[in-house]
Amino acid sequence: MSDPYYYRNEYGRSRLQKTDLPANPVELFEQWLTQAFEEDLPEPTAMTLATAAKSGRVSSRIILLKGYDTGGFQFYTNYNSKKGEDLNENPYAAMSFFWPELERQVRIEGRVEKIPARDSDLYHSARPRSNQLGAWASEQSKPITNRETLESQFNAVSAAYKNQKMIPRPPNWGGYKLIPSGIEFWQGRENRLHDRFYYERESTGKWSVQRLSP
Repeated sequence: MSDPYYYRNEYGRSRLQKTDLPANPVELFEQWLTQAFEEDLPEPTAMTLATAAKSGRVSSRIILLKGYDTGGFQFYTNYNSKKGEDLNENPYAAMSFFWPELERQVRIEGRVEKIPARDSDLYHSARPRSNQLGAWASEQSKPITNRETLESQFNAVSAAYKNQKMIPRPPNWGGYKLIPSGIEFWQGRENRLHDRFYYERESTGKWSVQRLSP
């Protein structure tokens, strides 16, 4: 049925109980992400990143998670992109992961900061050469005349670095880390009575957790 008004989908594959919750939410995130990889889900690291300009106007887009630990969740982009401009004005963001095959969602909120330049250099050096060239060729989020313009810029950069084994990282490209202040885990359940648990970071650095009504 193509009409979203009547579309329904029941959930019931699994459940999430308070006894399942570790003290640190990053441990549960790792368990869920690992299962998404093990079940060979498409784009398991894909997430929605929402940012807001100083004016309060919100933007969102799908990007890929590129690292995480107890200190935060990492992604990379052009600093002059729309998301980069938003984060420069308002260094807070929200991430959400949705794995429909597992009937699971994770929401993460917090402050965002740039990662050290050496870490961005290291990740850039590990990318495929074509991706490195693309970071130089694309002025992300800026208008261009046509596809041919973009390809011409890529070809020009390719020619410029033709005889160089190592391609340096563009100064306007690198990584960010979202330092979580809150993380919510959502497990789909029958009758729309979903399991929701919200972790909140306390001033001590420890996490408190509470069940939320669906």
